Amino acid sequence: MSQKQILREKMAEESPRDDLIRRERFPHIWCPGCGLGTVLKCYVEAIAASNIPIDKHVIVSGIGCTGRIAGYVRLDSYHVTHGRPIAFAEGMKIVRPDLEVTVISGDGDLVTIGGNHFIHAVRRNVDINVFLVNNFIYGMTGNQMGSTTPLGAKSSTSPYGCPEFPFNLPLLTAALGAPFVARWTTLHVRQLADAMKKALRVRGFAFIEIISPCPVGFGSYNDLREGRDYIKLFLENCIIDHSADLNRVGITLRPGEPIILGNFVDREVPTYHELELEVFRKAGWLK
Repeated sequence: MSQKQILREKMAEESPRDDLIRRERFPHIWCPGCGLGTVLKCYVEAIAASNIPIDKHVIVSGIGCTGRIAGYVRLDSYHVTHGRPIAFAEGMKIVRPDLEVTVISGDGDLVTIGGNHFIHAVRRNVDINVFLVNNFIYGMTGNQMGSTTPLGAKSSTSPYGCPEFPFNLPLLTAALGAPFVARWTTLHVRQLADAMKKALRVRGFAFIEIISPCPVGFGSYNDLREGRDYIKLFLENCIIDHSADLNRVGITLRPGEPIILGNFVDREVPTYHELELEVFRKAGWLK
């Protein structure tokens, strides 16, 4: 029996989350060792645990490996232009504030190509969830370095090492005023799922950076060629510190310098939608 036939037989078995996954689209396209299946699992578990009706959930993604998650979730799903999912999600949430809008896409999509949209959505505190999967590279589009590639890391466009400092995403997002900021890896499954559940309850911009393996892309250039290499990396180097100084949580991947995880920010901040209504009332457009 071929591997594909074995997979299809396994798929025929019922899953407790069949109502939230488009099983007809499986087997998925992700590479061995990739963490995106875990991200998908955590997201549907968060939806199932929420008190929000399924027909009020919306998922938006851009181009790339992570962008495929939207196509595997049995929700209203939008797969939009590279770098533009946050802008799309903002417009949807402003027009339909009753919807629970979640963006799940990659680091290249959201903060390299889409960085301008990202910073303005955070400072406005638009009530959307952004789950950014960081694999340190443009995975699907050619393994180029991006704005999260660690200094010195190799890629197709930095074969001798990346010469640029990467974004410290928790620091950036917190500095822009986001009410919820977290970082987890795909090894920390329970913590990641719990953070997603929390994000769905947050009023305002909820951000989770998800550090995920990419053995075929980033790993092939940086001696992390197997999924188990990433598991070893996460087990030996990750530290959970919810109260960490965000100036010190940048990721280097250098020996002895930890990857710091946690739910770093959890606060109440007026949302764009509340402030907009206040302006309308002052203008006399609303009672």
